[in-house]
Amino acid sequence: MAKPADTKTAGRKPVAKATRSAAETEKIRAALAARRDELNAEYDQTLSEITELQRDRLTDSAGDDQADTGTKTFEREQEISLANSIKERITQVERALERLDEGGYGWCERCGNPIPVERLAAFPSATLCVTCKQLEERR
Repeated sequence: MAKPADTKTAGRKPVAKATRSAAETEKIRAALAARRDELNAEYDQTLSEITELQRDRLTDSAGDDQADTGTKTFEREQEISLANSIKERITQVERALERLDEGGYGWCERCGNPIPVERLAAFPSATLCVTCKQLEERR
């Protein structure tokens, strides 16, 4: 008896994954690691600035009216949002490094097709091809 087809891959031709050279892999790994290090430094700097601003606000807030307090709260929330955004990008780069180690880097997680080199050059931690990313954004 025939095994039922997987609904995710039914009707799709298997894509042969091309192997990249060790030199290419190391070049990608070095670029991703450098980007991760840059983002970690940016994250640490942002946290340091948030801490310093919090300290300054505690000593500066005497006599603030509601508008000043609201502005300071808004600014703090913006800073925290920025730090969270940087942390998310760090996670994406770390995931790309994991995919590189596992052999899945450069291949779409959804359809298995190769992610165009141009997309990876612009967004090295991409996990979806352009088509799948567009479908995801429409949802």
